[in-house]
Amino acid sequence: MEDPRVAPETIILKEYIQYGDGAVVSRTLVKKPTGTVTLFAFDRGQELSEHTAPFDAMVHVIEGEGELTIGGQPVRAKEGEMVIMPANIPHALKAMTRFKMLLTMIRS
Repeated sequence: MEDPRVAPETIILKEYIQYGDGAVVSRTLVKKPTGTVTLFAFDRGQELSEHTAPFDAMVHVIEGEGELTIGGQPVRAKEGEMVIMPANIPHALKAMTRFKMLLTMIRS
């Protein structure tokens, strides 16, 4: 017997979020006490200012190219690449082109 709470679906990440002119758009896909998975779309030139997080995080680039600065070191990442950001290390992000990423934060 099928569980009515389970509604399996396949999504195409590139199409699951749209760009906003001059904006950063986000869409939370999973939010649990143990972590979150969030899809982001950055218009070219948009950025997240430097901050820290008490959790490890993984950025998986879905489309475009971004520059992450982690502990003062720049890292360019493009479609198909992943960058791991360690907990408690300052990091920032700037979209070099229109840029989509999947951010996975692990809390435990």
